[in-house]
Amino acid sequence: MDEKTEPTDIFLWANQTDAVKNELDAELFLFNKNYTPYSTNFATDVNNQIKPLFLYDYINFVNLGAGTGLAVRDYELSEAEDSVLLRTELEKVGRAETLIHLIEHQRSDIVEFSEDEHEFKRIKGVVARFTHKNNPKKAFYTIKAIQQGNVLKGATSWQFKDGKFGAFQAEVGLKMPGDNQVLIINKDIFAFNQRKFETLFNYDYKKQLLADQKVEEIEKKYKLSFPDGLDLQSLVRERKKIVTKLQKLEIGAVTQEQALEYADTMQLELMSDDAGAIIIMDGNDLDMFVNLINEDYITSEITGKRYEIKSKKPLDEPEGEPPRG
Repeated sequence: MDEKTEPTDIFLWANQTDAVKNELDAELFLFNKNYTPYSTNFATDVNNQIKPLFLYDYINFVNLGAGTGLAVRDYELSEAEDSVLLRTELEKVGRAETLIHLIEHQRSDIVEFSEDEHEFKRIKGVVARFTHKNNPKKAFYTIKAIQQGNVLKGATSWQFKDGKFGAFQAEVGLKMPGDNQVLIINKDIFAFNQRKFETLFNYDYKKQLLADQKVEEIEKKYKLSFPDGLDLQSLVRERKKIVTKLQKLEIGAVTQEQALEYADTMQLELMSDDAGAIIIMDGNDLDMFVNLINEDYITSEITGKRYEIKSKKPLDEPEGEPPRG
C-alpha cells in the first residue's frame, strides 16, 4: 500500500518558485473536450507573455495571501470564499490525472495542433508546463479554460491596423484568459477559481459523492452485466447527465422485472443475459436503463408516439377524484 504523501505547501512553493522564475522553461499544450492533448509552438513575442499570464499572478496571489490570512482548505469540505484557496488530490479528478499522465508519459503520442485537422472550436483548455532548466523532469502546471467567445476565426474576422480595416491574417485569434484558474503541483490540484476548475474537468465532488451512493444502491437492487474492464461506477462518472439525474432518483421504485417489461413496451433494445442480468454495454445502454428505472418514457394516448420525458412535473389530482395510493 502506497504511503500517503503530505499535501503541497503552496506558500513554500510560491516562495521558492519566485526565486527561480526567470530560470524556468515553459511549454504550452491545448486539450479538447475528450481531454486529448496537443503540442503547440509559440513565437518569441508570445513567449514573453507566457510567464506573466500563466505563472507570475499565481505566485503573487499566494505570496500576497501569506501576509493577509489566505487559508488552504480541502475542496471536498469547503466552499469558495474570499481568502480561501481550495485544494484536492489529483487522483480524485480523473480527467485531470489522465491529461497530466498523457503529457508526462505518452509524449511521443501527442501530435501538434492543426486547425485543419483538429479545429479550435473543439478546444476546451490550455496547459502551461513549467520545468527548471536543471531539473526538467520535475514539472508543475497551470491550466486555463478556453472560452469560444474569445476565439476569432480568420475567415470571418477583420483586423484594424494603421487606421484601416483589413483581413485578419491568422487562422485563429485568441484572447487568452488573464485570471488564475488551476494549478497542479506534484499530486495536488489548487482551484483558484472553483467554477472554472469544475467546468474544465467536469468535476463536482458533492454531486459525484451522492451519485456514488446511488450507484451502490443500484448495484444492490438490480442485477447488471458489463463487458470486461467496464463497471457501473466508471460509466456513471463519464456521463454528466446521468450524474445529475441520479441526484433525485428513487432507487428501487421500478423493479428489475418491471424495467425489462417497460423496455419491451417501449420497444427499446435493452437486453438481459441467461441469468436475468440487464446487459449494459456502453453509455447509451446506461442512459436507457436509468431512464427506465426513473420512468422517463411514455407513449402518447393520442398519437401512439413514444417519447423520452426531459423533466417531470407532477400534476395535481383532478378535481372530484380522491388521491391515488
